[in-house]
Amino acid sequence: MLGALLLWGCAGKKANEEQHLTIFHAGSLSMPLKAIADSFMRENPGVVIDMEAAGSIDCVRKVTELNKPCDVLASADFSIIDSLMMPAFTAWNIRFAGNEMAIVFHEKSRLADKINSDNWFEILANKEVALGRSNPSSDPCGYRTVMMLQLAEKFYGKPNLAANMLGKDKRYIRPKETDLLALLESNAIDYIFLYRSVAIQHGLKFIELPDAINLGNPEMAVQYAEAKVTIAGKQPGDSLQVVGSPMVYGITIPKNAENPALAEKFVEFLLSPEKGGKVLASMGQPSVVPSAATGFDFIPSDLQQFAKK
Repeated sequence: MLGALLLWGCAGKKANEEQHLTIFHAGSLSMPLKAIADSFMRENPGVVIDMEAAGSIDCVRKVTELNKPCDVLASADFSIIDSLMMPAFTAWNIRFAGNEMAIVFHEKSRLADKINSDNWFEILANKEVALGRSNPSSDPCGYRTVMMLQLAEKFYGKPNLAANMLGKDKRYIRPKETDLLALLESNAIDYIFLYRSVAIQHGLKFIELPDAINLGNPEMAVQYAEAKVTIAGKQPGDSLQVVGSPMVYGITIPKNAENPALAEKFVEFLLSPEKGGKVLASMGQPSVVPSAATGFDFIPSDLQQFAKK
């Protein structure tokens, strides 16, 4: 009996010593964040990280509409945090990584031996080819797909290119971009409008798109701003216009964080060039740290080194 009590006491003590950290994050961050979280937990015994992947807009709505506690929120578009969370749900937002749009496929995709960076829009228009994309109202990759197609229409001089692509294969629209990978692997679809980083992380083939349309070049911000998409806003029935911009991810600690001190420690680990930054870069997401931050004066002092006013 005494032995059983001692064992229970040790187990109870261990459970009590555990610190839980809840992270809501964009689906495209799943692989790098898992690697970063695993490293952080190895360096910090007793920490348990619970991660929930979703489209970035859905991640935000878990906090703003469902009141779910969240210690760290990482979005595939920093502007979503600015427009949907500030100032009521968070006070600051650090921009930390870049990316770009690509056409992703594998060796079994139909016409995989024919597609290239010059003819991709002709291949994807083929009736035999099935396309997948994510929902613009749930996921930044979804509205960035629309923006990329708008820019492509002008760049290639192809009227109705965007409307034709967006009207095709609507049954393969999913809440977040990584939901489409299973459809590709099962050959239900042939191509995905997706982030370059996700293709690299999963060992998939991809078509690199010109800087003029891939939303990945910071020097082309004025041109990207010609693309505009309307999505659901803060409240039911509201709408929000998203303007094209270079692709930059954002991270914050919401005001409802249950473990803000540990959250700060994790964000510092993630943004450190030799730790999380190194992992992100190896998985196709180059660091943009330090960049201009929203709410710089409210950023915890230990994290201000990763941002600019």
